Amino acid sequence: MTSTTQDRPGRIEARPVRHPWRWVAMAVIAVLAAMMASSFLTNEKWNFPFAFEIMQQSPVIEGLWKGTIFGTVGAMILGIGLGVVLAVMRLSTNPVLRGVAFVYTWFFRAIPRYVLLVLLGTGIGFLYPVFDIGVPFGQQIGNALGIEGGLTFFQLDYNSISSTIWVGILGLGLSEAAYMAEIARAGILSVDKGQTEAAQALGMPPGKTMRRVVLPQAMRVIVPPTGNETIAMVKDTSLLAAVPVIVELFYQSYQFGQRSFQIMPGIVAATIWYLIVCSILMVGQSRLERYYGRGFGAVPKKTQAKLTKIGADH
Repeated sequence: MTSTTQDRPGRIEARPVRHPWRWVAMAVIAVLAAMMASSFLTNEKWNFPFAFEIMQQSPVIEGLWKGTIFGTVGAMILGIGLGVVLAVMRLSTNPVLRGVAFVYTWFFRAIPRYVLLVLLGTGIGFLYPVFDIGVPFGQQIGNALGIEGGLTFFQLDYNSISSTIWVGILGLGLSEAAYMAEIARAGILSVDKGQTEAAQALGMPPGKTMRRVVLPQAMRVIVPPTGNETIAMVKDTSLLAAVPVIVELFYQSYQFGQRSFQIMPGIVAATIWYLIVCSILMVGQSRLERYYGRGFGAVPKKTQAKLTKIGADH
C-alpha cells in the first residue's frame, strides 16, 4: 500500500484570533451588574423582606392559582384548540371556511387584549344584559303566532357572569386563538406534501391524516412559538382586572402594597412570582422541543460510529 504522508502539508501553527472588544464588553457588563447589585442592596425602598412577606399572603397565593395559573391554562386550552381549527380552515379548499378564518384572525389580532376584556366585562353586559337562546327573531315570530314568550329556549343573564374568571378566560382565549391559528398554519405548511399524499394513497381519511401524520410532524415547528405564547399569557393574566377579576396575582400583590403605603414591595412580590412561573414553563418548553425534535437533522449513532471509524483509518 502506497503511503501518502509526503503529499500532506506540514504542521500548521495556528493562532487564535484576538477579540479585545470582548473583554471590553465583559468589563462594561460587570460594572453594570455591580451597579444594579449595589442599588438592590443599599436602597431600602425596595424592602425585599416585606416583598417576601407579601408573596406568602393567602390572597396573593389564591390569585396566583385561580387568576394567573388557572387563567393561563384555560385560555391556552381554548386558544390552541380553536387555533388549530382555524388553521385547518385557512388551508381548506372551501372559500367560505377560508374567509371566515381570515376575518376571525384579522379581527382578534387587531383588537388589543385589554380593550377586548373591557368589552366583554362591561360593554357586552350593557348592550345585552340577557341573551335569548332560541330561534332567530323568535320573539317577533312568537308574538305574530300568538305564542307566549316567543320561540326562546332559555335565557342567559350575562351580567351574572360578566365579572368572573370564565369571561376573562373567554377573552384571552379568543384573542390567543387568532395567533395560534397562524402558528399552527405555519407548522402544517412545514410538513412535506408527500406525507399527506402517502397517507391518502393508503386510504387514510383527511381528518385522520391530519391527526396522525401531519400534526405530529408539525409539532417541531409549533412547539417553540406556542411556548412563547404560553409564557406571554402568564403575564397577560394581569389584564384580567379589566373584566374585572380581582382574584389575580398582580392585583392582590399591588393591593397589599397600596394598603401598607409601600408600592414597590407589592410590585416586587408579583415580579418574583412571575419569574418563578415563567422559568418553570421555559424548562418545560425546552424539554418539549427536544422531544418533538428527535431525529431531525441528527445522524444515527451507527452512521456516526462508521464515519468516526473511516476518519480514524484515514
